[in-house]
Amino acid sequence: MRSRWSDADAPPDLLDLRVYSSRLLGAEPSLVLWGGGNTSVKRSESDFRGDAVEVLRVKGSGSDLKTIERKHFAGVRLDDVRALRAVEMLSDEAMVDYLRRALLDPDDPRPSIETLLHGFLPHRHVDHTHADAIVALTNQLDGAGAIRRVFGRRLAVVPWVRPGFALSRAVAEAWEADRSAEGVAFVNHGLLTFDDDARASYERTIALVSEAEAFIAESARAARRFGASAPQPDAELVGCAATAIRGAIAQPVVVEHDASPALLSFLADPGAAAITRRGPATPDHALRTKGWPAFVHSSADAGPEALDRTVRAAIDAYVREYEEYVQRHARPGTPRLDPYPRLVLIPGLGVFAAARSSRAARIALDIARRSLAVQRDATVIGEYRPVSEGALFEVEYWPLELYKLGLAPRPLPLQGRIALVTGAASGIGRAIAERLAEEGAVVAIADIDCDGAETVAAAIRERSPQPRAALSLPMDVGDEGAVRDGFVTLSATYGGLDILVSNAGIAVVSRLDDLATSDWERSIAVNATGHFLVAREAVRLLRRQDRGGSLIFVSSKNAFAPGAEFGAYSAAKAAETQLARVLALENGDAGIRVNAVNPDAVFRGSKLWSPDVRAGRAAAHGVAPHELEAFYARRNLLGKPIYPEDVADVVAYLASDGAAKITGASIPVDGGIPGAFPR
Repeated sequence: MRSRWSDADAPPDLLDLRVYSSRLLGAEPSLVLWGGGNTSVKRSESDFRGDAVEVLRVKGSGSDLKTIERKHFAGVRLDDVRALRAVEMLSDEAMVDYLRRALLDPDDPRPSIETLLHGFLPHRHVDHTHADAIVALTNQLDGAGAIRRVFGRRLAVVPWVRPGFALSRAVAEAWEADRSAEGVAFVNHGLLTFDDDARASYERTIALVSEAEAFIAESARAARRFGASAPQPDAELVGCAATAIRGAIAQPVVVEHDASPALLSFLADPGAAAITRRGPATPDHALRTKGWPAFVHSSADAGPEALDRTVRAAIDAYVREYEEYVQRHARPGTPRLDPYPRLVLIPGLGVFAAARSSRAARIALDIARRSLAVQRDATVIGEYRPVSEGALFEVEYWPLELYKLGLAPRPLPLQGRIALVTGAASGIGRAIAERLAEEGAVVAIADIDCDGAETVAAAIRERSPQPRAALSLPMDVGDEGAVRDGFVTLSATYGGLDILVSNAGIAVVSRLDDLATSDWERSIAVNATGHFLVAREAVRLLRRQDRGGSLIFVSSKNAFAPGAEFGAYSAAKAAETQLARVLALENGDAGIRVNAVNPDAVFRGSKLWSPDVRAGRAAAHGVAPHELEAFYARRNLLGKPIYPEDVADVVAYLASDGAAKITGASIPVDGGIPGAFPR
């Protein structure tokens, strides 16, 4: 590991410098991940009366070192913190209440669980990381002995103690017993370094971790284990496994996947199942990944049906085992978290993470990469031994850790749902995709216009807190192979489907007696057959997934009230409407709802209304082309234009749980067209 320090970039202000060096630590995934670790600085500040006071600025609970800012450091009066050094015992509740009262500013974030640990040490800068290499050394039958083998007496060693008051006292006592120590190694937990100089503390972390990495690398060369390469898995099997995972978990989830060579090599080892079952690299990982993964004893050689059965059976077994684990350790009043695995490991296919949002799944997957790397490295050193099951449960169900989960925003209505919208590069499709993403769904932007689809997907990703909120999916809905390939990619990327919005369409304007056969066939291919091909793949996927779903067809007012010279379009839209009704009849038993929306005259952003189409419709209605939009607005009962967002609102409702008992419906979004169809 190399130092990232730059004197040219290091700011002079102490708190800004603390932000700078914290971000350097956060930039190393093998040091800290997603809220892990904590840092602090001691400095003089003014209180609300203007008096100078010594303050401990420590990372607020739930903050992430990779992106931390000044506002994320809580300011605690240092005298109040050090007064607790003489106290023998203090409950978690009393410690949290005490620190809240010791805040310089009551609006600061809640101080880290390990605030006292930082305050009991005299050094200006304190850095705590969950360094993989150190954790691999300490997760041994004799973790302290492994540290001594590498560092001799240069590091103090503290046995596993749950973070909080007891650990803070243990660290203070260890340093006071040997003030020459360069740092402290926490068994099953991580590394602590400190110095009055920010750079010295940071670079000591880098140097110590580098020594541990070198030792592990040499041990790996001697062990000659986990070296076999594995071929990349077939995308269709990855999608099949991900769909089975979603089907076996009785709540909306998004699935993320990794099949890097190192992970595939580790999972291929005969001992991988037993090693991973022992628990995570450090107990606080359980907050995001649970205590252990589901391990599927299958392989990339299994066919789709066998793989589906095996994955579901493994998750069912995991749920039973997890509930027994909770039963063994829970006390009266212990909350009940859901029993489903966050991680599923499948030899030959890789690691799958399933969570209520793309962001949460990505966090779990990132942590899994690090935890599995630690398990691999610990195994080449000796025998991987994390904390006991009881200690793991204490951390997973610890109120001070669960508090971090409570900092997450309230789930959005469609969070955990996966949507695919065809014809989403513009107009109505784009508005629908953007609206579903705003409601929390991850969205595949499917369109024959690849560049346009990626533009829409990139815009959604930029606005969303989810790292993979949108995926651009090249798809010609009239091409059976392209549609199938698109659904394979969707399943392999997100894990399946919950919402299909079949929207892609084209307009063909001509009197029927003047219409070329090729134009008729093109309209039917896109406006009718295209909806059939997409719906067929969606239904097949939803039935395999076995968790219901929602199909929404964007039809047209023309399905019920056709217009002259719009015969090819109107006939195809009538076929689409009947297709939706039959799908509703055939799939209610699987909990699949099928509905249609019927907009009229939606111009904004639409590629449907090309100059030729506008001219043709204007001529049919006896108005100038530039008057066409106003003409359509005047003819509806409300006298209002219809916009893409109006259609998106109705689609979002039909996709939501609020429409859970609506199927087989056709909903007009046209401002009211007399005689268009029964209302």
